[in-house]
Amino acid sequence: MAGALKPLHMAALMLRVRLALQRAGALPCLAGLLALAGVAGWLGLLQQRAALQQQLARPLLAPSAMAVPAPPSANQNLADFYAVLGPQRYAEQQVKVLFDLAAKNGLVLNQGEYKTARDAASGVTTYQIILPVKGGYQAIWQFAMQALRAMPFASLDEVAFRRESIGEPAVEARLRLTLYLKDAAS
Repeated sequence: MAGALKPLHMAALMLRVRLALQRAGALPCLAGLLALAGVAGWLGLLQQRAALQQQLARPLLAPSAMAVPAPPSANQNLADFYAVLGPQRYAEQQVKVLFDLAAKNGLVLNQGEYKTARDAASGVTTYQIILPVKGGYQAIWQFAMQALRAMPFASLDEVAFRRESIGEPAVEARLRLTLYLKDAAS
């Protein structure tokens, strides 16, 4: 019998709460809700503070107790180096990537100078590219950074800027990039 009265008692309690809220009005109800939210936030901050104090109370590991990975071997370093090199047979396509990136950044890029060199001992070919570009200063830097992202086997060796006059919005720049390439057999 007590179980049957419990839902009835709860419904009566909810009705009383609803009537009290209607009598009180919207503003006091909103203030009460904000006060409850503030108390809940304050309790959450206290919990975070207690957790942080517990974490700070734990002893730190001595540097000797920390796990330090073994450095890679010379053979592993060499293998990693060759894995990053670009394929030599696609060097001309990389130049096309540079021209496309220049156009994407609104730069004028008419021609470039190209020079290859090969180190027989390492099997690495370098492809040096000198690009005269003209455009906005920011666009030139964006182009250079995008080129390095697109070709992780490239280095930006030199950047030189020149402006005809102070009022000129376009800047002339000369970028020297080197692509480090490997043979297909490597």
